[in-house]
Amino acid sequence: MAGIQAVFECQPGTPEAQKSDAVVADRKRAADTKSHGRSRVSNGGDVLPDVDGRSAIARRYRDIVSAIVADQGGLEHISEVRLHLIRRFAATAVHAERMEAALARGENIDVALHGLLSSTLVRIAVRLGLDRRAKNVTPSLHEYLESKATEEDAQ
Repeated sequence: MAGIQAVFECQPGTPEAQKSDAVVADRKRAADTKSHGRSRVSNGGDVLPDVDGRSAIARRYRDIVSAIVADQGGLEHISEVRLHLIRRFAATAVHAERMEAALARGENIDVALHGLLSSTLVRIAVRLGLDRRAKNVTPSLHEYLESKATEEDAQ
């Protein structure tokens, strides 16, 4: 089953993956040094408690969380509180999408509930920020000097 780390996957070996792994490890250490004392969600084993991550709804939830985390600059740039807001947004969005699918099939929906979900999404989105945050892709001094040395060696 896909865990929280699978939600935020980066290409293995890239600086982003190493930073992401370090952030996840720091968060695990900050929560508790004994992994058996924490939940599977905290340990990264499950995205949500008691949920089979293979269902269409769970996959959609994961997709929304991944997209928003990427928009926020990646896991290494968001706080635990922001991550929880992102998860609430994703859950509300999935619920609203299910209602909209029912409406498209010609079924009746609770319009008041749909309006409430939409308002909740707007409030959370305003808290998270509607704009994408650019990742800093500027190489470190060490990386820059290594690339220059490699270029000179190639010539």
